[in-house]
Amino acid sequence: MQLIIMAPRGVLCHTAVEKVSFPGALGAFTVLPGHAPLIAQLTAGKIRYTSGAEEREQEILRGFVRIERDTVAANVELPEPGPQK
Repeated sequence: MQLIIMAPRGVLCHTAVEKVSFPGALGAFTVLPGHAPLIAQLTAGKIRYTSGAEEREQEILRGFVRIERDTVAANVELPEPGPQK
């Protein structure tokens, strides 16, 4: 399935994945291939996804995700970067 993560600054991720987990407003949930169509609100947390043998994550502040025909498209806001050390 295809995962696309977009933020105001551009596309953060566009890759094939085996599964992806989201911090949903009603609780965390995982999407696998063949998932039913869905639109869900996202809250602060991490999107975690598996591509091949690699596990990755993207921290988000909030957003929403649309799942349709094995395409998972998330529009997100990112947290502000912390102070430089």
